[in-house]
Amino acid sequence: MGTAVGGERAVPRYVQIAEEIVQQIRAGVLKPGEMVPSESELVDRYGVSGGTIRKAMVEVRASGLVETRHGKGSIVKDRPPVRHRSSDRFRRSHRQGGKAAYLAESAQSGATAKVSVLYIGPMEAPEDAAERLGVSAGTQVLARRRLYFRNGTPVETATSYLPWDVVKDIPELFAENPGGGGIYARLEDHGHEFAEFVETLQARTASKAEASELALSPGAPVVHLIREARTKGDRVVEVCDTLMAADQFIFEYRIPAAD
Repeated sequence: MGTAVGGERAVPRYVQIAEEIVQQIRAGVLKPGEMVPSESELVDRYGVSGGTIRKAMVEVRASGLVETRHGKGSIVKDRPPVRHRSSDRFRRSHRQGGKAAYLAESAQSGATAKVSVLYIGPMEAPEDAAERLGVSAGTQVLARRRLYFRNGTPVETATSYLPWDVVKDIPELFAENPGGGGIYARLEDHGHEFAEFVETLQARTASKAEASELALSPGAPVVHLIREARTKGDRVVEVCDTLMAADQFIFEYRIPAAD
C-alpha cells in the first residue's frame, strides 16, 4: 500500500516505474522494434523486487505500446496512431471526392491503408443491430464485414448491417468494391441523404479471438464503437459494429457550443 502524504495516497512504486517506461517509449528513448529492458535489468535499475517489475510491466502492456513475445520479452510496437477525426471523417466532400471515411483519415495521417473484405451477403440481424435499424431480431439484412490495415498492420474490424429493402436495388452494395466514396456515397446516390452519424464507444479488453485478428497482445485494450447512419428522413440505413486497437486511434470531436 502507498503511504499517505499530505492527505493523499502516494502513487505505488510499480505505477511510477510503468509511467517512466511509457514516457521513454513515447519520447523515442525506447524506439519501435527495440526490446524493453529485461526484468533483471529493471530490478537493478530501480532497486526493487521482481514482483514490482512484473506489476509495472502489466501496466506498460496495458498501454498498448508494447507486445509480448513468448520467451523473448516485450518489444516496442511500430504502430503510431491514426488521428480519428470523428467530426470530419464523414464529410460529404470526402465522399464526393471518391474517398471513403477510413481511406480519407488514413491519407490525412500519411499512412498506407488497405481494406480486406471478409464477407458480403445476407445475414439475420443480431438483436442490437436490429433494434437500431428498427426491425425485428433475425430479420434478413445485408452484412458487410471488413478488416482494415494501416501500413500492413490490422487495426480495425467492422461489420455493417443494412436494411434489405434499402439495399436490394443497389447492386454496388453487394460488390467487394462499392465504388468511390464507399457505401455511403452509393446510398446517397440512391436518395438516402444523410443527416447525422451517431456513435457509441466503449473501452474494454480484447477477447482471445479479437486479439488474434488484430495482432494484439492478449488482454490488450480495444475500443468497441457502434455507429448509426441516419438520413434526413430520420431512418437508420446502416449500423456499423466496429472494433479498434486502442493504441491506434486518437478520437477528436468537435461539439458546437451554440443552442
